[in-house]
Amino acid sequence: MRNFQEFLKSNSKDEESYKKLIEFVQGLVEERDNAKEQLDLLESAVRSDYDSVLITTLELDKPGPKIVYVNDGFTRMTGYTKEEVIGKTPRILQGPKTDRKVLDTLKKRLREGQSFFGHTVNYRKDGTEFIIQWDIHPLTNEEGEVTHWVSYQHDITERKRSERKVMDSQIEFDSLDEESKKTLIDIDEQGNIITSNKAFRDLIGYDDEELKKSKIWDLLADEQVETFKHKFDQFKPSDFEGAVYELNIVNKKGNSVEVQVRTRLLEIDDQKVVRTSFENKSLQKRIMAMLNKRNESYRKMYDSTKDFRYKLVQTSGGDFVFDYVSDSFIKITGVSAKQAEGTPIGDFVHKDDIEKVEAHLKNILQGKPNTEQYRIKRKDGSYSEVIDYAKPVWDVENANVEAVKGSISTQISSAKKTTKN
Repeated sequence: MRNFQEFLKSNSKDEESYKKLIEFVQGLVEERDNAKEQLDLLESAVRSDYDSVLITTLELDKPGPKIVYVNDGFTRMTGYTKEEVIGKTPRILQGPKTDRKVLDTLKKRLREGQSFFGHTVNYRKDGTEFIIQWDIHPLTNEEGEVTHWVSYQHDITERKRSERKVMDSQIEFDSLDEESKKTLIDIDEQGNIITSNKAFRDLIGYDDEELKKSKIWDLLADEQVETFKHKFDQFKPSDFEGAVYELNIVNKKGNSVEVQVRTRLLEIDDQKVVRTSFENKSLQKRIMAMLNKRNESYRKMYDSTKDFRYKLVQTSGGDFVFDYVSDSFIKITGVSAKQAEGTPIGDFVHKDDIEKVEAHLKNILQGKPNTEQYRIKRKDGSYSEVIDYAKPVWDVENANVEAVKGSISTQISSAKKTTKN
């Protein structure tokens, strides 16, 4: 921390600027810590329900979406560290046995902005195969626009191996399926809950013996009881083979939990059993809300600390002209980005501040990042006091500074000042 403070001090023109810069950086650190706290909550929320959580950008065509976040479960499941995969495409996990039909369906669903549920073979860093089950959902901004994809993932290798074996009426759910974190119960043709795994018991709050005394509809919200009870009164295999239901189950505390239910039929000792898996949609919604809140926090932080960005190049006459400014330039100056391009920065600087701005830019041409506080002229003749955070842009050989890149902020400790002179 001391080295960082020394760095800030060496790039500040005086003690007052240094204090303002420290205040600014401390604000960023607080925002970062808040974002980390939200992320820790997310990690805690998904740890017991999912092996892995992965967030990617939207691009579906080559080179594909980029990974922007993975949780610790992803690193345990794949063998890749976070640093190894951030910025890469999830396609690094694919290989010879990855089902192209599943990937084509996945791609089609995502192009339509729809969620996707499926599984295929993926590969760990060491080349070993595993079967991954995806539950992928769009992440949207306040305008409802899809910005990222969130993928909840299970390693279901052991479950798939077990399904290939002869089903045994004495199957122990806790040992068979605990690793894949599936939330499961088995129901007989009369609607009795005959077996449940630990994940389901944790979700509902009842112990195994309590559940064995219950019918499946005893756990449903009142408005859904009769419809679901009727399916067992008139038991039809077609109602349960590969079916998907959206239900609300009521836990022992009386709280409603929104779930997506997937059912399939098994034959165990000549008895038809409905194996039912539950996806906790209430939890997923809380996670999505948390992610949206975190993204909004980042957006606000970015907007409040960088009113606009720019790039300056020096002409043969020695003037620094705008090669690029972001669209938000108009909010500070009243002049559009297109109008500003090619215009000397001096045209927008208070006459009393021009000398220090020139010294500021020449310092950067020597390869040193620098900060400076000065006044920028608005279209109506008034001035806004700003802090300029700028750094050098080196050529391809890293030998000479060819331009200056910077960010202008009006968020200074004395608040935004606007004067007429």
